[in-house]
Amino acid sequence: MSKITATMIKDLRERTGSGMSDCKKALVENGGDVEKAIEFLRTKGLAKAAKKAGRVATEGAVFSYVHGGRVGVLLEVNCETDFVARNEDFVGFLKDIAMQIAAMNPQYVTMDEIPPEVIAKEKAIRLETAKESGKPAAVLDKIVDGQIKKWSRELALLEQPFVKDDKKTISQINQELVAKLGENIKIRRFVRFELGEGLQKKEEDFAAEVAKAVSG
Repeated sequence: MSKITATMIKDLRERTGSGMSDCKKALVENGGDVEKAIEFLRTKGLAKAAKKAGRVATEGAVFSYVHGGRVGVLLEVNCETDFVARNEDFVGFLKDIAMQIAAMNPQYVTMDEIPPEVIAKEKAIRLETAKESGKPAAVLDKIVDGQIKKWSRELALLEQPFVKDDKKTISQINQELVAKLGENIKIRRFVRFELGEGLQKKEEDFAAEVAKAVSG
């Protein structure tokens, strides 16, 4: 096992935001392998985060974001204390989520919020389309169910891939922040406005434009 140095502990702390003692333990447990130590801390943190999910979060912030004067987002995210609400990481999370909403245009926070009648209507439309493929009826339901699941994830903010790192979902980003800050943090609600929405106008790809600004 490689020797665990103060520099290694300091570097790990800077990369993960975890406490010094936790970083030292993670390095010791993983033989000085930094990448494994990061995964160890992440797993440990997410386990703690799951336990915090049921705690009441009534503080937080309402955050506004406007992109180019054409897309606007009003977002409420809750936490447990006003101390965390002022934290730099929490504020950064607000900005990231608002930009995510502007770029990806989710309709709901979670899949559970999608009304059953909306799902039923979409399923009926897709089933009729699937019948035209000529595939056996026994297969059609499975095909449509898969399509509905994918469609539901696209509509739900927490299920969407993060525009800054599409290997993670917004739910995972949320859980990581809970693990880091030690409080329950919940995206409660949002409203997205798009200039001229509902009016006949030139089609523009706002999602690509905002995503480019995020990565830029």
